[in-house]
Amino acid sequence: MVKATLLCFILAASVSALAGDSKEKVRDVTGCLAQGDDAKEFVLKATDGSTWEVKSDKVALADHVGHTVTATGVVSHAKMHNMKEDAKETAKDSGMKKDATEHGHLTITDVKMVSESCK
Repeated sequence: MVKATLLCFILAASVSALAGDSKEKVRDVTGCLAQGDDAKEFVLKATDGSTWEVKSDKVALADHVGHTVTATGVVSHAKMHNMKEDAKETAKDSGMKKDATEHGHLTITDVKMVSESCK
């Protein structure tokens, strides 16, 4: 059973890679911005349940900690990220109980404040 599930992951990721990336490299993500472990590290907890480790050389992210924002950014290692997320989705579809919420790394190019607080 485990081997069959693993084979499904590999096949799904391979088919996705051959078909081309259906997911964008540039994303708009809305959620709560929090401070990370380091002064230049931040975490965006999106309203859809996904989490993003974010950074920026263009935007002062520290000014938006504790705010709900819509961040536009480039997904780091987009092809590998999308393959990982497709495999997680396949696992979820095949009945595995593992958490399938998206997690990735994003380099922020623009931020728009939605609210001065996180709800």
